[in-house]
Amino acid sequence: MQQPAGPLERGLQAIEVLARTGAGLRPADLARETGLARSSVDRIVTTLVRLGYLRWAGREVVLAPHLMELGNAYLAGIGMTDALAAHATGLADTLEESVSLAVPDRCDVRFISQSPRRRTMSVAFRVGDLLPAERCAPGALFAADWEPARWQARPGSGGLAVRAAAAREDGWALDDQLVEPGLIAVAVPVRHPDGTSACALSVVSHTSRHSIESLRRQALPAMLDCAARMAALLAGPRAAGSPAEGPALDRSRAAKEALGPEFLQSLDRGLAVLHALGSVPGGRTLSEAAAVTGLPRATARRAVLSLEQLGYVAAGGRRFVLLPRVLDLGYAALSGSSFEEVARPHLVRLVTDVRDSASMSVLDGTDIRYVVRIPTVRIMRVEITVGTRFPAYATSMGRVLLAGLPREQAAARLAATDVRTLTSFTRTGPREILAALAAAAEEGFALVDQELEEGLRSLSVPVRARDGRVVAAINVASHAGRSTPAETLERLLPALRATAAAIEADLAVRTEHNPLPAA
Repeated sequence: MQQPAGPLERGLQAIEVLARTGAGLRPADLARETGLARSSVDRIVTTLVRLGYLRWAGREVVLAPHLMELGNAYLAGIGMTDALAAHATGLADTLEESVSLAVPDRCDVRFISQSPRRRTMSVAFRVGDLLPAERCAPGALFAADWEPARWQARPGSGGLAVRAAAAREDGWALDDQLVEPGLIAVAVPVRHPDGTSACALSVVSHTSRHSIESLRRQALPAMLDCAARMAALLAGPRAAGSPAEGPALDRSRAAKEALGPEFLQSLDRGLAVLHALGSVPGGRTLSEAAAVTGLPRATARRAVLSLEQLGYVAAGGRRFVLLPRVLDLGYAALSGSSFEEVARPHLVRLVTDVRDSASMSVLDGTDIRYVVRIPTVRIMRVEITVGTRFPAYATSMGRVLLAGLPREQAAARLAATDVRTLTSFTRTGPREILAALAAAAEEGFALVDQELEEGLRSLSVPVRARDGRVVAAINVASHAGRSTPAETLERLLPALRATAAAIEADLAVRTEHNPLPAA
């Protein structure tokens, strides 16, 4: 049997160690945690940083949001999350409780979808989190279908056997504080047409709200109805993978030419194949994976066989599909990241490059509210903190955000605003403000020169979500006396647009299967 390719196996090991650590590591510390040679770790880090899967945070390397594309490929490949998530969210709204979807992963349970409820004391599972089967309600459901040899050697298997037998008879399972004191859950199976469990649907609550029996009585009828509707969706036709349209290019060649021996081409190619095997329901054949990645079929085959031996891929006839273990590659840690956490490193880099303060804000009623603020180091600087609010009409970020609304909504917000003269430069007339919004929408930026405060000039661009909506704005603020407005545009606009594009790219990966909470 072929042994796993060295660089691919070592690269995946390094990612999993960083994911388990939950924080950044210096390369020397990563070498110690993995048991790998420092020279190997340096090349792995160089390669993964180049791919955008890791980034530098000072002298440490941390997981980067772009790494989530591997987990997103698995979630797309199983063809369940997008189809079922809307039903799960509807159930959460009906019951006013958190709802989860989970799949079996070896002898454990892996969460693939979360519809949480916002409360002071809320359930904090993340997509990608792994739980022992014997300590959760979905585990009893899955164990009811497993051969006992699969899990009977594990600690607590006796209790699981009893609970699995009850789940087999009842058609549902309970978790009465098995995971954590105070946490209770009810789970029902969502079945494939052949009767096997595709996933488990769980409703999770707290003993301050329910006893286990009251939760079962309230939730179970709606859960069984929801599971039946989900099963009907799974019984429908599913698209299969297909070759790439047109000739694909091997992405590793340019990086190898640029970085030379420090870049691990086989690691890059293996990860490209892993991503290609997901992305579409039903997986891909070797020929399709080769076509999608632009690799020779023999190269793709070596990568697939290595991934299969490492437990990330399984064969299903001629097709190969990703397994839940792919979510071990940092997905849980990254799926919990906030909007601010996605944006911050890019704004830090922007401030380093332009040496002026940068911020991100969102629209909050008729104001903007700062959600990220990265100050520069200058004797004279603008002192603004996260949470600061300013009137949207008089700020560059506010104009970008208002310009992103339908015209009638922007006009309504302006009508509700107490428009006042803040400086001798402030525009206060409705027509001139609306004209400024129209210009911001057309040009893709807003420059506000001393309208909020004398001497302060700000340039902003929008940040868009996957669907094209403007969800935030970023700006660079500087002293008006240092340059003309035209010079400010020439110096800052390209860097601002590049930063917005980088945030949008990370945001698109972060939110592909995980809605981002409002900032």
